Order: sequence, then structure tokens, then C-alpha cells
Amino acid sequence: MGKVLIIGAGGVGTVVAHKIAQNPDVFTEIVLASRTQSKCDAIADAIGGNHIVTDRVDADKVEDLVALFKKHKPDIVVNVALPYQDLTIMDACLHCGVNYLDTANYEPLDEAKYEYKWQWAYRERFEQAGLTAILGCGFDPGVSGVYTAYAAKHYFKEMQYLDIVDCNAGNHGMAFATNFNPEINIREVTQKGKYYENGKWIETEPHEIHRPLTYPNIGPKESYLIYHEELESLVKNYPTIKRARFWMTFGQEYLTHLRVIQNIGMARIDPIMYNGVEIVPIQFLKAVLPNPGDLGKNYTGETSIGCRIRGI
Repeated sequence: MGKVLIIGAGGVGTVVAHKIAQNPDVFTEIVLASRTQSKCDAIADAIGGNHIVTDRVDADKVEDLVALFKKHKPDIVVNVALPYQDLTIMDACLHCGVNYLDTANYEPLDEAKYEYKWQWAYRERFEQAGLTAILGCGFDPGVSGVYTAYAAKHYFKEMQYLDIVDCNAGNHGMAFATNFNPEINIREVTQKGKYYENGKWIETEPHEIHRPLTYPNIGPKESYLIYHEELESLVKNYPTIKRARFWMTFGQEYLTHLRVIQNIGMARIDPIMYNGVEIVPIQFLKAVLPNPGDLGKNYTGETSIGCRIRGI
């Protein structure tokens, strides 16, 4: 593969940097950059061995990204920054002739709504440039898409019903903390649910549909239907699917905290004035919640994520 540039030094960026550093035969050089270089330095120090070069970049600005790419000349950019920054990073990749990979699709800053349409609009430009752009390479989306593709190739003549099930049965001992960026997590789970059935998208109220599902090694857990981006991609690429849904587990304590956060206005994504300073409530909340990267050392329990598929 050669030289990789990772953008983002949050909880996901930390994991990605560690995993990439474990594969020196594939990734011969690693650069890690984010808005706060000291976070990158801390990750590089934790990995050790002088495997990682760090740098600073404002991923909201295409010109900053282009300067970073020209300085380090990566073969591929791994984007684990905020989903609001996907398009600026893709623009910079096109400008500099660099391949692209991300873990979560774009959503606009001023609306908690993610769809692939904005990134899919780049397809022809990447093809014409002879570049690869791979979208949604986390776990879900990511591995959930691989599972579905594997099932289609090896087990099914026709897939008809797809349920992606995501259960975090782990316990970090904190009353309320999120496993990845709290701002993105709360935006994701508080928006309306949506699933695909018989060629149509059906919208639901947040957490309106729920039922207990049984997970391997874990047992039954109350699971809530939410919208998740890979549903959009999978029903497009596997048109025999008649129904596709995404289920995620939430503990009652988590849901209670979430309702309170919404009721007191801390989940708002629009700016407000406080003491003459403009702040976004959900971004302030993120600043006072536990850092997801610090949760791992106290975790017990298991996560179970998979695809349940029926068909011919």
C-alpha cells in the first residue's frame, strides 16, 4: 500500500492508528493529522517505535488539506474525522490525486441527516481521475456490508429480508458516556427511524419500534429500529431485498439520560448566544462528557454485531 495519511485523532482515529501500525508490511509510512496536533502526538507516543509522523490540519478547509497532502504525498487518505468534513477531504483527494477511505458518510452540519447522495455524486470524478474512494469502512457500515456481500455470494440465490443487529452489551461503569464522538452519536440516535420495505422508505418516530432480540453469548436485549446509512447502499446494490432494517440496543439508563438531554435542549445543533458567546449546545455537551478514547480500560462484556438474512 505504501504511505497512509490518517485524518482524525478521536476514539476511532486512535483505534485506526493502532491497527494500521500493526501492519508495517502493508503501510510502510504513517502520518496522523488532526486539528489538535498534541492529540496526534499522544497517540504516536502510545504506539511507540517512531512509526507515526504527526501534523496539524483544519479539515474544514480544502486549502489546508491540499497543503498537507502535497507535503506528505500519501497514497491513501483514511478519513476518521467528523462526517461534516467528508466532502472537503474528498475534494482535496481529487485535487492531489490521492485515494480515499472513510468510516461514516457525510451529513450537513446544520441538519442531523445522513445520506449517501452527496458522496455518491463524486463517483464519476473519482473514476475519471483513476482514483478509488471506499465509503463506510467501519463496523456498521463496513463489516455489515461485507457480511451481506458474502451471504449473497456464497449462500443465497436471492436475498429478501435483511436485519442488521448491533448490540453493545459492554459496561464501562459510567452513567452516561458514548463509545464514539458524543456529538455524532447523539445526532444519530435521536433522529427519526427509517427502514426499507417493498421499494419504499418508511419513516418512524425515534425509538418507536422496538423488541427483544437474542444475541449470541449475550442473550435477549431490547433492540430499537433506527436508520443507518448502509441500508441505503445495500438495497441499491442488492435489489432483490424486500425489506431492510437496522436494530441497535440501548440500556434504559442511556435512554433516560438521552431524553433528559433532549428535554433541556442540550441536544440542539443550532447555535445560541451565552454570555455574548455563540455556542452549539450539543458541542458544549461533548466537551463535558467522558472522552470515548478513555473508556476502553474499564470495559467489561461483549459486543455482538451481525446480519440476519432470509431468502432463497
